[in-house]
Parts: sequence; structure tokens; C-alpha cells
Amino acid sequence: MAYRLRPAKSFTDEFRSVAESQLSHAIRLLEDQPDGPHEAVHDARKRFKRLRALYRLVQPDAKTFRRQENTRIRDMAQTLSAVRDATALIETVDYLAGHAGSPEEFSALSTASKALTERRDRIASEEHDLPAKMAAAVDTCRAAIAALDDLDLDDDPHKTAKRLARAWKDQHEKALGALAGCEEHGDAETYHELRKCGQTYWMHLSLLGAIWPSAMLAKQQQAKALVDLLGHEHDLSVLTGLVNESPELFGDSDTLARVLGAIITRQQALRHEALEAAHEVFADSAETESGLIALLWEKAAIAPRKERRAAKLHRAHEPHEKETALRG
Repeated sequence: MAYRLRPAKSFTDEFRSVAESQLSHAIRLLEDQPDGPHEAVHDARKRFKRLRALYRLVQPDAKTFRRQENTRIRDMAQTLSAVRDATALIETVDYLAGHAGSPEEFSALSTASKALTERRDRIASEEHDLPAKMAAAVDTCRAAIAALDDLDLDDDPHKTAKRLARAWKDQHEKALGALAGCEEHGDAETYHELRKCGQTYWMHLSLLGAIWPSAMLAKQQQAKALVDLLGHEHDLSVLTGLVNESPELFGDSDTLARVLGAIITRQQALRHEALEAAHEVFADSAETESGLIALLWEKAAIAPRKERRAAKLHRAHEPHEKETALRG
């Protein structure tokens, strides 16, 4: 099933269908491993992020369910992170190499890439319990599917619209707070928070895309561009942490200095670009945007029902109209 909620259908049924689709897909990835175990873990973790974004939408009316299931999915994802996180660092250095300012900097980054590849391979060789972790994750996914039966929501279109608006407003205010924090002190954790808010926003735009397809798609593309910028920024923060923690991995002092210089230069550029993009993505107030979401959802949910009632009424009058015409 597509990662989308259809307003004309029962919200609870749609929610369960989307959640079960994501969980079932993750199970297939972890069991079949079509591109190997590490790629399966990477792709499954993407599904887990989508699930956590979906669960945020029911927070106003299902706090216990959302808290319980968010914890379940988050903790499961964390058990599967080691090798993938090590691989991401290699990709980050290779990304930096594509922006190298000199041959010497490119050479230093190539040395760093080789060192990080050896580190990743060492971590992978020592991770003997990955099959057991993946099997446990499959069991957790099945438990999460079973837990969907516990969700009890009022599917009235007006109440659903209000629920979505509250969740949207809370998330939007959180994003605006993170954006203000980035401008005020700009530490790595605040930028990471803005990235997470951007990811959730992008996923929510996808989930509610049916309420205004063209506008939501345009906004979704805008949000995705922001998330990509902040993703690179976060990767550079993680890389900086490793450089500070294990400088011996990166060779002599000249190599280390060039790697750090490349990180700082690129990170500053990304932060500047991301802040400009974030102001465009979150240009509207939380009150305005959440109000539009409620209005559009309720309209999209009610319109097909009115059409069905009108069609039913028309069919009920058809025999009488035909009979009158024949008598005439």
C-alpha cells in the first residue's frame, strides 16, 4: 500500500493499513535480504522512520498507543545501527571529496575514506550477533502489527480533521523552535533536531497528499531538499565527533588538519543554505497551516460521501421518473 492516507476511507482502517504495509515490508527486507544484510537493515530503518512519523499523527487522541509504539520501533531500530552508521561515515567522506578545494585536500579525504572502510569492515567482522538482532527485529515488527488492533479512534471526519490539525500544529511549532535555535546558537544537536522535524514534515506531507495533491507534492519536494541538506550537515557532525574521538584513524597531522578543514568549510556552507531553505519550508505559522490541513481534510473526507448520497437519491427516484414518462 502507498504511504498515503485516503480521506474518504475510515481513518483508523487507513492508519492500520499504512502501518501494517510498512511493517510487513520491513519484515520482508530483514528476512529475504535481497541486497545483503546491511542494505536490508538500512532499508528497514527507513520504514521504521516512516512508521514513527505516522504514529505522531494520532498523538492527540492516542497518547499511550503512540508512546508505546514509538518506543518499540525506536529501540528496535537502534539495535540494528552499528555497521550502517559506519558505512554512512565512508559515504560522508566521499561526499566531501566531491567538494574538495585542492588536490591535497582530495588526497587527505581519500586516505580518510580508506581508513573508515577498514574500520567498517572491522566492525562488520565483529558483529556476530547481527542475524539474531535481525530475527528479533522481525518478531518486534510482528508484535507491532498485532498492537494495531488496540488503536481506538473516532473516525468522524470533523474529529479526525481536528486531531490531524493538533498533531500538525505541534510538529510545526517544534520545527519553528528548532529553526530559531539554529539561528540563536547553532550547535550540532539543534541542527539535528531541525533535520528530524524536516523529515517528519516531509513524511506528513506524503501521508496527507490526497487532500491537495499538487500543492502537497510541491511542498513535499521543497521539504525533501531541506532534509537532504540537513542530512549532509548531520553526517559531518558525526564525522567530526569521530575525528575528535579517534584522531589516530586519520593518519598524520597534515591529513587530519585537511580533513577537519574540509568538514568545517562544507558544514558552514550547508548550514547557511539549510537555514534559507528552512525559512521557505516553514514560512507559514503553525496556526495557519494546521487550520488549512483541518479544512482540506474534512472537505476531502466529506465530498465523496455527499456524492454517494446524491447518487443513491438519484437512483431511488429513477424508477418513478421512468414510470411517469411511460404513462405520459
